[in-house]
Amino acid sequence: MSDGAPTLFEWAGGGPALRGLIDAFYDRVERDELLAPFFPGGVHEDHRAHVTAWWCEVFGGPGRYTAELGGYESMLAHHRGLAITPEQRFRFASLMSLAADDAGLPDDPEFRSAFVAYVEWGTRLAMHNSQPDADVFEHAPVPRWGWGEAPPFEG
Repeated sequence: MSDGAPTLFEWAGGGPALRGLIDAFYDRVERDELLAPFFPGGVHEDHRAHVTAWWCEVFGGPGRYTAELGGYESMLAHHRGLAITPEQRFRFASLMSLAADDAGLPDDPEFRSAFVAYVEWGTRLAMHNSQPDADVFEHAPVPRWGWGEAPPFEG
């Protein structure tokens, strides 16, 4: 980053830390009565790896999701037609926050504020895009999330 602050990807601990987050999250999803039906047979390795690549890119890490996995258009395609309900969106966001604890991601308020802001933004966009006949942006870059109003506190 131009101001010298680490990216969220770096602050979180890089790819291994975000993979831990995604595994903790999908382990919870597989046990959840509201979200497990989206993944009959469980959440497979390819899906976990692809979502990890997405999160790495969004948080300022390598651009592998865009370069190798189809970028924004691919993520949009995965959510189309799912008809995600507000209750499912909220459960997703809640389980993601719990998974951050499970995975031992940094718990400083600045990081968690940026983390939760992305989860809220992303889940609301995914819910909108999943609705039948949703008016969606067909082409967009993968978002690059940052610190927002609260950069990391380094005392």
